[in-house]
Amino acid sequence: MTTTDQHRERVQAGELPVLSRLVGVEPEEFARHYWSREPLLTRAADLPLPFDDLFSAAAVDELVSTRGLRTPFLRMARNGTTLPDRSFTRGGGIGAAIADQASDDAVLSHFADGATLVLQGLHRTWEPVVRFSQSLAAALGHPVQVNAYVTPPQNTGFSDHYDVHDVFVLQVAGEKRWRIRPPVYPLPLRDEPWTDHRAAVEEAAAGTNPLIETTFHPGDCLYLPRGYLHSATALGGTSIHLTIGVHAWTRRHVADQLVRAAVARASLGSELRSALAVGTDLVTSGPDHDDVEAVRRALLDAIAEVDASELAAGLAGAARAAQRPAPLSPLAQAEAAAAADESTVVRVRDHVGATLEPAPGGAGGTVLRSRVGALHVAGGELAAVEALLADGQASAGALGVELTRTLLRTGVVVPG
Repeated sequence: MTTTDQHRERVQAGELPVLSRLVGVEPEEFARHYWSREPLLTRAADLPLPFDDLFSAAAVDELVSTRGLRTPFLRMARNGTTLPDRSFTRGGGIGAAIADQASDDAVLSHFADGATLVLQGLHRTWEPVVRFSQSLAAALGHPVQVNAYVTPPQNTGFSDHYDVHDVFVLQVAGEKRWRIRPPVYPLPLRDEPWTDHRAAVEEAAAGTNPLIETTFHPGDCLYLPRGYLHSATALGGTSIHLTIGVHAWTRRHVADQLVRAAVARASLGSELRSALAVGTDLVTSGPDHDDVEAVRRALLDAIAEVDASELAAGLAGAARAAQRPAPLSPLAQAEAAAAADESTVVRVRDHVGATLEPAPGGAGGTVLRSRVGALHVAGGELAAVEALLADGQASAGALGVELTRTLLRTGVVVPG
């Protein structure tokens, strides 16, 4: 067995941290020195595996020609301009009343003319990427998305710009010349795209020396925090790279939830419930100064009283909505539920995000909440479900056959 095969087995067995496939430093060092701070380029020689198990030229051809991809799962761009969807999509033909499926011949024509093909949302459409991206999101604690950029020789898909999320760039095939420049607007939030600072970006691209200017080869990986300017040009052959976008949770998310909680708390008192004066003209004059100050005092008092635990439910809901649980097979799952007996063993579905919480409304009871919904847990079932979540698996004999079938049908667990 080769060293590459041994590394692949260790990664698949979970013996190597998923970050070890992307960075040439220990995960703890990456977290301390690079995360959200500065770029890190790791060459293939310093990583345990190439990326050909995740994606390839053959994967591109399969996705475009036989998977029936629709927009926005693909787009094309030339010289920094996105091409109209209708220029590379066609109708699905008889029996498929769909107007925007990928047209392999149109994609070929544009690609031959120098356009870059972007395959978006591979974390939903390509199984090896689905599983890797979910493991990476779990390790980072932040949701991720994955796109592929396929650029013909000697072409630049997009001019200098910045992203509003951190990225890992995985060079899969071919060579690409990358230029990385410092931010013109540090740590942009998700609603602050580079086009808001177009003039500054263009000025920096024309007059600032790159921090990094180098050629990426297959197996190289770049970590780039949000805000850093970048552009890339394919060299002698077709370049394929994956961009893993990491949509970092920020203190702004905590602030938004804190304000919502404070407004809800302050609304219990009379200050925020009081009507504005008769004759108020919000159109031309806005609120009265005394009303603004009364609201300000009420909110400041409420913010001081909000406990961190009060933010947990809202943030957990946002986190669950941002990712999907691991794929399951609906037909096999239904059969497993129907056939379950006391000898059946199940395990918690990967990335389902299941927790036990008090039932809402103060009526008592417990709810099993996860990315697939909420399920009431009877008092007599609570200990068994707690053990399931703690151990990761359980037998139907311990859970009860009917509860096991319910958990299988709802997708909280899968056959173990």
